[in-house]
Amino acid sequence: MHALPKAPLTLDPARARQLWLAAQRLDSFAPFGAGPEAVRAAIAHLGYVQIDTINVIERCHHHILFARLPDYRRADLVAAQSADKSVFEYWTHALSYVPAADLPFFLPAMQAYRLKPSAWYGSVTPAEVSKMVRRLRAEGPLSIRDIDDDVLVDKDHPWASRKPSKRVLEMMFYQGRVTVAARQGMLKTYDLIERHFDWTTKPKPATTRQIIAYKLDRALRSQGLVSLDSICHLDAPSKPLVRELIESRVRARKLVPLRLAGQDKPSHWAAPETLDAPAGAPPDLVHILSPFDPLIIQRKRLKLFFGYDHLFEAYLPAAKRQLGYFALPVLMGDKIIAALDLKTDRSAGKLLIQQATWLHDVGAEGRLAVDQALGRFERFQLGD
Repeated sequence: MHALPKAPLTLDPARARQLWLAAQRLDSFAPFGAGPEAVRAAIAHLGYVQIDTINVIERCHHHILFARLPDYRRADLVAAQSADKSVFEYWTHALSYVPAADLPFFLPAMQAYRLKPSAWYGSVTPAEVSKMVRRLRAEGPLSIRDIDDDVLVDKDHPWASRKPSKRVLEMMFYQGRVTVAARQGMLKTYDLIERHFDWTTKPKPATTRQIIAYKLDRALRSQGLVSLDSICHLDAPSKPLVRELIESRVRARKLVPLRLAGQDKPSHWAAPETLDAPAGAPPDLVHILSPFDPLIIQRKRLKLFFGYDHLFEAYLPAAKRQLGYFALPVLMGDKIIAALDLKTDRSAGKLLIQQATWLHDVGAEGRLAVDQALGRFERFQLGD
């Protein structure tokens, strides 16, 4: 039994950063090893890896994994999704890769989409869904490019498609009728979910209580110390039940309330064993991070812990940008020391620095370490 304090602990910023970086596995080199098993282990630990369309540099799902897997190969993620099927795609706070073992926690959301389809897909009829099911059964997995007999329609939204089949497949995806069996860039190949996973019996959906515990445990594992906002990122409806579970675990002495320096009352919690980890010197690694990295995506948390307010400006007019179109935070040890707006010129085989914004003077040795990190990052951009 851990000896717990009677009053809430106060953590200084350096200790808070250390615990978060350790939980994110950004404080050590190759924390998951290498090869296909490392990809599976990294996604299992993080809980999800966000997918995004922007590709001025390599897309963020590959980038997030590379930050923790120095020898990362894109083929290993392909194998995890399409061969051993240890990960699948679904919506967390955004479209993400999720461990297949966690699928039961997403089945209730899929069922809810069947009962009440999103207004975005409201024009899709049951007959269209039945027709697509029959087609998939007969022809096997299909991408939207494989479907060439659609009667094209006018777009009603910039992100829409002229092919009605795309809307049918996307609705079926959220309903859990199909899953993404393979991905090539942003081109998705869909298959019937039961055939993809070769189910004889469909997994049992998790209960509400189990889902709330899953969200809390996922955050504790990947964040170290958690807040209601960090657990329920873009998921405000879950907050009341998550708070109830936190309070229950505090009473059971399984969680410790924490104040961050300068706060009047506890706003975070951690497991006692997390707080028992020794406090050492900050790591000396340099990471060039995606703006969609789990360390960066929650902007308020990032500013609270690191004192850095990241700006994502891809959708702003050029004249209004401060950091650039697609600025990438540079983590050195436990500080964000720069934001680099990078672009990969694949035809020329070069990584281009469009704009560099330095936040700290890191000296000649620090600049050399950043240059070396940029060299590794360029090789990753242009590799297989």
